Amino acid sequence: MDSAALLNLLGNENRRRILRLLSRKPCYVTEISEYLGVSPKAVIEHLRKLEEAGLVESRTDDQRRKYFHIARNVRLEVNLSPYGFASKSAYPEGTNVDITSCRHLSLDVGREDDDALSGLLGQLERLERLENELSLAQRWVQGQLCEVLDEISESVGSNGDSRVYADLLASIRREPKSVSAISADLDAPREVVAELLEAMADRGIVRRTERGWELTQQSTVA
Repeated sequence: MDSAALLNLLGNENRRRILRLLSRKPCYVTEISEYLGVSPKAVIEHLRKLEEAGLVESRTDDQRRKYFHIARNVRLEVNLSPYGFASKSAYPEGTNVDITSCRHLSLDVGREDDDALSGLLGQLERLERLENELSLAQRWVQGQLCEVLDEISESVGSNGDSRVYADLLASIRREPKSVSAISADLDAPREVVAELLEAMADRGIVRRTERGWELTQQSTVA
């Protein structure tokens, strides 16, 4: 998808909120409407635009209820400087991205002593090559992050389609937090967060202490 069109599409706050919700689990229109406090009609229109852009897809369950979900990974990069403005979109392919082709990830790009024009142009070429390779590395990392989050959700969640479990555990992996703090991190209703915490507490994954909710010893993340 053209980066300018993608920027325009994501310029709408409600579409960004819908995508954030769908990144955690597939949802139907009424569920999205209630979760975000947006009318079903408006949700349908936002979903239509996201589907046309190829960012969202839908499927119908046995009860003929239509569920929407994220179609694919997309990375949008924007570069703004006194020398120009540029944006580009990329579609990372997880482990298929060849990270071994990145030769400059050690960041060994020290400047040469020669300040002649030819030396500066050579430095410019090296930095442009580094920028491209860092972009490739970022795409690879994004793919790896998605795989790890999926594995975390599958191991602790009651629904394999939901990523909210991974987001919740990531929120408290460093320090105990209150339901309100976790709710702010996840941009999710307190009632939803509290219900998830109680469900995971029953399974011994998290526990409530005086300092807030935290991981149990056997599930502590280093």
